[in-house]
Amino acid sequence: MSDIPPVIGVVAAVEQAQYGAWDRPCAITQMTYLEAIQRAGGAAILIPPGPAFVEDPDLILDRIEALVLAGGSDISPSAYGAEPHPETVGTVPERDEVEIALAQRAIERDMPVLGICRGMQMLNVVYGGTLIQHLPDVVGHGDHRRVLGSFDGSEHDVVLSVGSLAARAAGEEDHVTRSHHHQGIDRVGQGLVVSGRSSLDDLPEAIEAPDRSFVLGVQWHPEADPDSRVIGALVQQARRSRQLA
Repeated sequence: MSDIPPVIGVVAAVEQAQYGAWDRPCAITQMTYLEAIQRAGGAAILIPPGPAFVEDPDLILDRIEALVLAGGSDISPSAYGAEPHPETVGTVPERDEVEIALAQRAIERDMPVLGICRGMQMLNVVYGGTLIQHLPDVVGHGDHRRVLGSFDGSEHDVVLSVGSLAARAAGEEDHVTRSHHHQGIDRVGQGLVVSGRSSLDDLPEAIEAPDRSFVLGVQWHPEADPDSRVIGALVQQARRSRQLA
């Protein structure tokens, strides 16, 4: 049993996509997420948004051993009780709904959960927190998303708290990251702690739930960095959780 790769579910985005002769709404994610999970020894599967998993998250959670909330389009401000900013675009409420339902139930079950970029923001929303909808309005610069659609020149340092889950997952406390986001955490959700901050402006870049075995959100993109250990840490925790079950 220990040799069987742990199954890691990645919630898919819903986007208009072109393939072959078709131009249709699709459930998709970037291959970098799936490849990073596979490199770390996990078996990655895509979870499509849909009402069945909102109504009964255990339908899919019973079949996976860890959950990834990936990056993507902006979260609908209605999910955290705010009015939309002009720069908040591309929201997909059906994705928000399934991610909230799956994350809430996974956290209840103490299943390992990793939120990446938008996924970290979604974890904060799940815990009752709010978001800054357009960072340049608040921090005065656009260095968290320097080149739209690219990680070129995106590196910056994040300082992780000593002894935190974030530091253990990254393998260091001064961590060079790759970022691509224009939103960020405003009010931190109840039950979460900020365990990493950007050296650029002190923006929260890692959050975690101390009362859970592995609930971690990172604002950067570990899947875009072949040297990152963060996704490997999630897969390792999924193995440990299996052994304790």
